[in-house]
Amino acid sequence: MSLDAIFKAYDIRGIHPDEIDDTVVRRIGNAFARFAGADRIVIGRDMRPSSEPLAAAFIEGVTRAGVDVVDIGLCSTDVVYYASGRLDAPGAMFTASHNPAQYNGIKLCRAGAAPVGEDTGLRQIKETVAAGVMEKAEVAGTVEHLDLLDDFGAHVRGFVDVSVLRPLKVIADTANGMGGLVVPVVFGSLPFTLDVLFPELDGTFPNHPADPIQVENLADLRAAVVAQGADIGLAFDGDADRVFLVDDLGEPVSGSTTTAIVAKGILDRHPGETIVHNLICSKTVPEVVRESGGTPLRTRVGHSFIKQVMAESGAVFGGEHSAHYYFRDNWRADSGSIAALMVLEQLSRAGVPLSELRKPFERYAASGEINSRVDDPAAATERVAAAYASADQDRLDGLTVDCGDWWFNLRPSNTEPLLRLNLEAADRAACDARTDEVLAIVRA
Repeated sequence: MSLDAIFKAYDIRGIHPDEIDDTVVRRIGNAFARFAGADRIVIGRDMRPSSEPLAAAFIEGVTRAGVDVVDIGLCSTDVVYYASGRLDAPGAMFTASHNPAQYNGIKLCRAGAAPVGEDTGLRQIKETVAAGVMEKAEVAGTVEHLDLLDDFGAHVRGFVDVSVLRPLKVIADTANGMGGLVVPVVFGSLPFTLDVLFPELDGTFPNHPADPIQVENLADLRAAVVAQGADIGLAFDGDADRVFLVDDLGEPVSGSTTTAIVAKGILDRHPGETIVHNLICSKTVPEVVRESGGTPLRTRVGHSFIKQVMAESGAVFGGEHSAHYYFRDNWRADSGSIAALMVLEQLSRAGVPLSELRKPFERYAASGEINSRVDDPAAATERVAAAYASADQDRLDGLTVDCGDWWFNLRPSNTEPLLRLNLEAADRAACDARTDEVLAIVRA
């Protein structure tokens, strides 16, 4: 069983049981207990059939090392982050997020929901596992079961002024993922009419993949919003830490637009604060932040980078185009539920449909992320850099080229010989033409 196959840049993930099974997870639990250096670890899991046995094996590894476990059971990833922050304990979430049913994995964090990525612990844990030595303490750790769902719901609602919320019609597509458990707890007591599509927890995903970044997986939600005349649709991924929006006309809202809407709302309440955005977000995001009196701060793509920059800068909020939204008052961790509720607050305050509310936040045309399989990503990148040598360029994350009225970012995949292109221009025709132009060089 290859550890290289399952240890990724931000988490541990693979096909069960071929790549990740009870044996390796037991060793990972033991190694994580030694790495974390804490007296207790929080553990949660999603609804995949393999999550319960894998979590049990991990717990065995942790308790064998003499460390106690707080088992919070079925939950979304953001509930684990909440528990890690509130209990000031490291955490482990068993989930493969938006991946198909045959996958599973572990998202790890240090106490206070601090990220554990390749450079912040995963490599060290992997080396310990590879060494093959399981620590056995004289006294095994204990296991405590704790239900934090209601507390998490109250925490999320604390991010908005509940008194301004209007009786909106909200449809949430939880795709048989953990949102089916968490969304009714968070939103149920609020003045919304809430309809949940596919709320049954079923890790085989019988209705559609729990991957809302793919527009085809929004079809059921878009149809339901239009048919029921709803004000908004919320599409959660499998572990419900991400949310994508659909407006009242059934049209998807990008992660950049959502970032801008939430940023404006936060700056209305916290004037002058810093807002972090990753470098593939629309230029609209830093423009809106400046117009709202805030300071925009650009960062690399990925939660460990966002959280690190937020910690260093004291930023109040961070957003990614991929629909991860991070909040300082949530231990800088991301939460789909908090972001969704903050948009609902903005919608309530504005008194206009989301299809109108979004317009000032959508100023350019975007290509979306386009992947190209290339033999040599580095050589292809340099070819593109040379072609646009007269434009402003930087290498914060891949290659970003700013040509004034249009710009693009080209960055390599962590795991495959792929280059990912994100491009933005003044209008759709210019965007399409410039995208073809850059792709021709990439794929030459």
